[in-house]
Amino acid sequence: MVKRRAGVVSVVLVNFRGADDTIECIRELNELNWPRELLEIVVVENGSGDDSREKLKALGDQITLVVSEENRGFTGGCNLGVSKSTGEFVAFLNNDAKPHADWIATAVDTFASGTNIGAVASKVLDWEGERVDYLDAAITWYGMGYKPHAGEMDRGSWDTEKDVLFGTGAAMFVRAAVFEELGGFDDTYFMFYEDVDLGWRMNLLGYRFRFQPASLAYHKHHASMNKFGSYRETYLLERNALYTLYKNLDDESLAQVFPGALLLATRRAVARGDLDSTSFDLRKSDDDSQPEKAVSKQTLAGIFAIDQFVELLPETTAARARVQSTRVRSDRELTGLFGNTDEPAYPIESYLRGYEKIVDTLGQLHTGGRRRVLVITGDPVGERMAGPAIRAWNIARLLADEHDVRLVSMSSAIPLDDRVEVGVISHHRPSSVSAHEEWADIIIVQGHALELFPSLEKSRKILVVDVYDPLHLEQLEQGKGQSLKAWNKQVNEATDALNHQLQLGDFFLCASEQQRHFWLGQLAALGRINAYTYSRDNDLDSLIAVAPFGVPSEDPVHVKPVMRGVVPGISEGDKVVVWGGGIYDWFDPEILIRAIAKLAQKHPEIRLFFMGVKHPNPAVPEMEAVARARLLAGSLGVNGKNVFFNESWVPYEDRQNYLLEADLGVSTHFQHVETTFSFRTRILDYLWAGLPIVTTGGDSFGRLVAAESLGASVPERDLDALADAIEKLLFNDKAIAAARKNVARVRQEFTWVKTLAPLLEFCRNPIPAADKAVASGKKNAAGGKGRPGGATYQAPKRVTGVRRDLQRVAYYLKEGGPGAVVERVRARQDRKRDAAG
Repeated sequence: MVKRRAGVVSVVLVNFRGADDTIECIRELNELNWPRELLEIVVVENGSGDDSREKLKALGDQITLVVSEENRGFTGGCNLGVSKSTGEFVAFLNNDAKPHADWIATAVDTFASGTNIGAVASKVLDWEGERVDYLDAAITWYGMGYKPHAGEMDRGSWDTEKDVLFGTGAAMFVRAAVFEELGGFDDTYFMFYEDVDLGWRMNLLGYRFRFQPASLAYHKHHASMNKFGSYRETYLLERNALYTLYKNLDDESLAQVFPGALLLATRRAVARGDLDSTSFDLRKSDDDSQPEKAVSKQTLAGIFAIDQFVELLPETTAARARVQSTRVRSDRELTGLFGNTDEPAYPIESYLRGYEKIVDTLGQLHTGGRRRVLVITGDPVGERMAGPAIRAWNIARLLADEHDVRLVSMSSAIPLDDRVEVGVISHHRPSSVSAHEEWADIIIVQGHALELFPSLEKSRKILVVDVYDPLHLEQLEQGKGQSLKAWNKQVNEATDALNHQLQLGDFFLCASEQQRHFWLGQLAALGRINAYTYSRDNDLDSLIAVAPFGVPSEDPVHVKPVMRGVVPGISEGDKVVVWGGGIYDWFDPEILIRAIAKLAQKHPEIRLFFMGVKHPNPAVPEMEAVARARLLAGSLGVNGKNVFFNESWVPYEDRQNYLLEADLGVSTHFQHVETTFSFRTRILDYLWAGLPIVTTGGDSFGRLVAAESLGASVPERDLDALADAIEKLLFNDKAIAAARKNVARVRQEFTWVKTLAPLLEFCRNPIPAADKAVASGKKNAAGGKGRPGGATYQAPKRVTGVRRDLQRVAYYLKEGGPGAVVERVRARQDRKRDAAG
């Protein structure tokens, strides 16, 4: 094993009958803005058979000269050069290329931005710096890598750093440890697509290949390419494309793609020879009058490539087994890096006809970046939904435009349209989620899903955790009626559940900047803010993003009367104040009822309508605040006269009818830590419906209402201020018009497509968290085990065995009595019988 020198970059140049180009390239390397003591130039004289060796020897100790008596091709030459190098990083540069002065420095800076960056792809232009050689990577479904925009004028519009499938061997960098872990370039290739194969294998192992446009090189466009002759080039292009597919696709993708790829390779062989198979009539094959058809060398090269693939099948199968056994990323995870897979090669009419027949008849690997996304919520999905289910439903609907999406509920699920597949899982039967987990590429969770379903916590899929609802802060309010011991236990259990999610997630969503600061603190306490996550981006946007609750992009439409003239006591001429959502213990509906009772003495036409009392999730009990609100309304003589309680829950698809019949939306709460970090989701419906808003200050929405003049933000428990604000926004036409105008402006910033933009972007290129551990037992380049990043944390040890069984028995006894315990035991016995066959 070569002892590598930290910080040193070893540039490998492969020379084949091009010593003058090589010497010019070396001269350029010595002029770079890079310390000479950190630069090693390794030149492989690749069996040129001319005077190249003597010319290169004359350079003396400027270079490390490695002589090969035979031409090993680009792959063999590069591998030989790396074996003689000593740098922490190895760079590959075509000998007929020249680097920009900052070529190395910008690439090394890119490596420093993330320990799981295994390689850096340089931007490559033509010698004059005008036209594109390489700035992106793509691969066809039949295995041929290509460079989008090659030959086009460089417009400077593609200079965005991003992850790619592969870099060009003309100019790229690789961590030496990663290169060695991969076994280098595959020597079987000789030349063509070896860089595609290397990058693909690197991505499968979980490393990132980063395109850095500031690392710039100029290329003479394959000045020595044709020295091998077009026959050999054709053979290598065809064989290596098949080889790349066979090695790197998983079983499912290979079965779909490979038959069509073989047929298409044959079709190209025939097309190159200008042969038309339809001109041969087998029934007249002995007819001397039919003209003789000559077979060109190009045709033979294509056919010979397929034959040689068959000949090498045992070796290629062994290589495939190595790749598949070490991969940590699925084909679907990489589809965003594949580019346009439907790029047909060769503009030959007979070939294109065959291409269309193969694609249309067999169907092929059309990637387009589509992935399988599983969204899990604890609440019922259907006509009546609370905030968590509404959010999960809209996440699923929005992602369904680009991905295959399943939404599963731990309660109940009824599809609302045909865009999203829905299902139900049960924590009484944890295996009910297994098929969904196996199907998914990305899993998005809320609530207690990770705690209740072991297969999710053990999953190697990309995990997005939605922490827009700080459950443990809610428990500080919800548990106040219990004994201190029971209350504290309730808070601790919620905290443990959230900590478990924060330890396992790859990407987190929160509802506001203030929430983000809170979650960053909790992540830091758990060790998730560390050198690995910080090195990827020092703002930590790749770890946690603000994705608030949202509203539909479409304007609400009133389709039927629901309150005015329908609810006894509410008429067309009344002034209606609406309370969206449920009544919970951390809210203060009593101060609102008192304000309405006070105003009713002056404005008897005022009405307050609570849209939901009974939560759609039967597992959520009616809270004490509901009983207190009813009791107060009755004692003040306004229940059923000025204050109305909807004893069920407004259907989700019906809510706009209530909102559009209202004049004002209101929310009142107490000031405490839950309020500080809350995000009152149903207030957004007021924005959607264009309603002026009156709310208590102290939370993110209170600040928004005040800052944008959307209505009024009042102090907690201040009856007079609340009553005055409601009266003004019900009876002052000027104030009402100003508030509605501002609401119409601000609501555009809260459409789901805008609020969930960070999630949409992440799902287009999902990557594990920089410090995420996967217990594969394999050492990586950073010295840790599993995925790159040298994981710094361990998932918490979960209670197992008899101790866990006893805990679950106690839980089910408490929650459902002996019957629940019996049901759980029977379910376990059923699973064991099913497993036994």
